[in-house]
Amino acid sequence: MLILALGENKVRTSSKLKVNFEIEPYLALSKLRILLLSRSCVLWVLSKSDMHYRDNNNNKRLIKNNFLLLRYRKSTYLFIYYLIQFCGHSWIFTNMTVRFFSFGEDSMVDTFYAIGLVMRLCQSISLLELLHICLGIEPNHLLPRFLQLTERIIILFVVITSQEEVQEKYVVCVLFIFWNLLDMVRYTYSMLSVIGISYAVLTWLSQTLWMPIYPLCVLAEAFAIYQSLPYFESFGTYSTKLPFDLSIYFPYVLKIYLMMLFIGMYYTYSHLYSERRDVLRVCPMKKKKM
Repeated sequence: MLILALGENKVRTSSKLKVNFEIEPYLALSKLRILLLSRSCVLWVLSKSDMHYRDNNNNKRLIKNNFLLLRYRKSTYLFIYYLIQFCGHSWIFTNMTVRFFSFGEDSMVDTFYAIGLVMRLCQSISLLELLHICLGIEPNHLLPRFLQLTERIIILFVVITSQEEVQEKYVVCVLFIFWNLLDMVRYTYSMLSVIGISYAVLTWLSQTLWMPIYPLCVLAEAFAIYQSLPYFESFGTYSTKLPFDLSIYFPYVLKIYLMMLFIGMYYTYSHLYSERRDVLRVCPMKKKKM
C-alpha cells in the first residue's frame, strides 16, 4: 500500500511538472506580447503627442507670419497714403510760393484757379483717414479728426467752390497756406513714424506747429463764411422751399455752423493739446532706451 501511495504521488508530481512545463511557454509569450503591445502603445502616444506639438508650433508660426504680413501690408499702405498726401500738399505749397514771388499779390487772386483742383483732390482723399480710424489701421481718435475734416470739406466744397466771387478773395490763399503748412509737417511725421524713423525736431514741430496755426485756420474759415454770406443771400444757393410751410434758408445754416465752428475748435484744441503732452512725454523715454 505504501508503495502504491508513493507511486501515485510520483505520478501526480510528474503530471504537475508536465503541466507547468507546457503552460509556462504560453505565459511567456503572452507576457512578451503584452510588453510589445504596451511599448507600441507608448510609442504611438508619444508620436501622437509629438505630432500635436509640431502642429501647435506650425499653427503658432503660421499665425505669427500672417500677423507680420498683415502688419507689413498695413505699414506699406499707410506709407504710400502719407507719401501721396505729402507730395500733393508740397506741390501746392511750392506752387503758391513760386507764383507769389513771380506775380506778387496778383497770384493771391487766382490761387483757387491755379491749385484748387489739387487741393480738392487732397482733401477728398483725406476722408479715407476716417475709414482708417474705424478699421483700426491708423491709431487716432475719430471725433477730433472728423471735426477737422468736416471743417475743411464744408469750407472748400460748400463755401468756396460754389461761389466764384469768394474764390477770388485773399482769404482763400491764406487758408490754403495754413492748411498746407500743417499737412506737410503732419504727413511727414506720420510717414516716417510708420517706418520707425523718429526725429526729435520733427516730433516737436508736428506737435507744436498747430498751436498757433489751427486757431488762425478757424478764424480764416469763419471770415470766409462771413464773406460768402452776401452771395448766398443774393443768389439763393442751396436755399430751397419745401412743399409745406417751411423753407431752408442757407445763410441761416451757415450762421449756425459759424457758432458751432468755434465750439468744435475748443474741443479739437483740447484734444490736440492733451495728445501733444502725451507724445512729448513718451518721446524722451524712447530715446533713452535706444
